[in-house]
Amino acid sequence: MQFVSRRVASSLGKAGQPCLRLQLLNVARGGQFQSLSSTVTCRSAHLNGNGAAVADQLHKPHTNGVRGNGLDFHNSPFIFGSPSITDLENGADGHGPSHNRTHHGASTSGTAPFGTSAASRATYKYPRVLLKISGEALQGKQGFGVDPAVLNLVAEEIAEAHGAGLQLAVVVGGGNYFRGATAPKGMDRAQADYVGMLATVMNALLLQGALENMGVDTRVQTAIEMREVAEPYIRRRAIRHLDEGRVVIFGAGTGNPFFTTDTAAALRAAEMNADVFMKATKVDGVYDCDPMKHQHAKKYEKLSYRQVSQDNLQVMDETAITLCKENNIPVLVFNVMERGNVLRAAMGQNVGTVVDSSDDVKQS
Repeated sequence: MQFVSRRVASSLGKAGQPCLRLQLLNVARGGQFQSLSSTVTCRSAHLNGNGAAVADQLHKPHTNGVRGNGLDFHNSPFIFGSPSITDLENGADGHGPSHNRTHHGASTSGTAPFGTSAASRATYKYPRVLLKISGEALQGKQGFGVDPAVLNLVAEEIAEAHGAGLQLAVVVGGGNYFRGATAPKGMDRAQADYVGMLATVMNALLLQGALENMGVDTRVQTAIEMREVAEPYIRRRAIRHLDEGRVVIFGAGTGNPFFTTDTAAALRAAEMNADVFMKATKVDGVYDCDPMKHQHAKKYEKLSYRQVSQDNLQVMDETAITLCKENNIPVLVFNVMERGNVLRAAMGQNVGTVVDSSDDVKQS
């Protein structure tokens, strides 16, 4: 009895595969396995050079018995990794496991990706989240740098949401160290923005350290290459990290001057096919005026993109709002300092202000 592996099938070349697939299918349906050196009659030029070698491989019997991985091949019609009848009927090419495409566009294996099962999508209104954390939020009351207590609180929020099955991508700002828009007089603006991008990478690495200390598998990707400390930003790799259940932190903004980290977050939300753009702040939503200075300030529960622009509400810069509007990504502004808010927001609970394409404006 002869066995045929994918490796042997692939050695025949692309031109020989259709004939081999047909022969394998006929043999499998007939219930007998014969030497394929006399069965395969494809007259492809690809067989001329290595046909004898392939025939020799086909005549070598496969070793039966239990392998080191515990698989019993005595009663198996095909060896592990060989094409099944279903594979042959569906036209599998024998070069590896079949792949499915998730709703987010990333190619994944047959198993369901982390956090995107039907049960998870039924539980959360927003199963894939782009979380924007400003540098000012990380500095806490220190006025500069990173407050360790705030850093741990933010990391705990992300870890809790990640453990509950959410897919999380994070964009961090750098205003707690340096902001290009407020650079010293006389400093070139583009140069100042590059310094600000480096500041965001510092925050990204600090957040990664805090998350990994809590057991959360994390990757940092930067728009400016610095391979010794982080991965370069590659969209498909980032999506794959999310599908594999890792938290992805994006640093260095867009990699270009004159763009804010809010714009970078909106861009990454569109590229990652995020279900929502969550902007984590120190206040619990968007108000008609500064609630820290005006006691009569009224909070909006819901806004439209158009209303944000018309009323100049300073939710984020105009470029970021436009990106979200054009890609129909809802924006949720909420207070990250209140525990459990990330998870509640993903469930669709009212924890802040939602900005979307509807024309409804609701005030509390």
